Amino acid sequence: MLAISLVYGSFLTVLFFIVGIIGGWIAREYMMNYREIPKLHLECYDEHGNVIPDEVVAVTFQEGFFDDYDEYDEDDD
Repeated sequence: MLAISLVYGSFLTVLFFIVGIIGGWIAREYMMNYREIPKLHLECYDEHGNVIPDEVVAVTFQEGFFDDYDEYDEDDD
């Protein structure tokens, strides 16, 4: 009985491994060939639908910029 269980278990393990490889390959091919390219936000386009990267404003904060914000309590009004 143990030998039969080991044979069936080994067979199912190999079968699921092969099915996983084939399914992964098909999913990869679909994602690489048929998936739509991610679109930019609407504010990145002009009125004609062209990308305007020169006019988009990006804001970055330096680390430690808001560290002194804790000094001001809202309860001290």
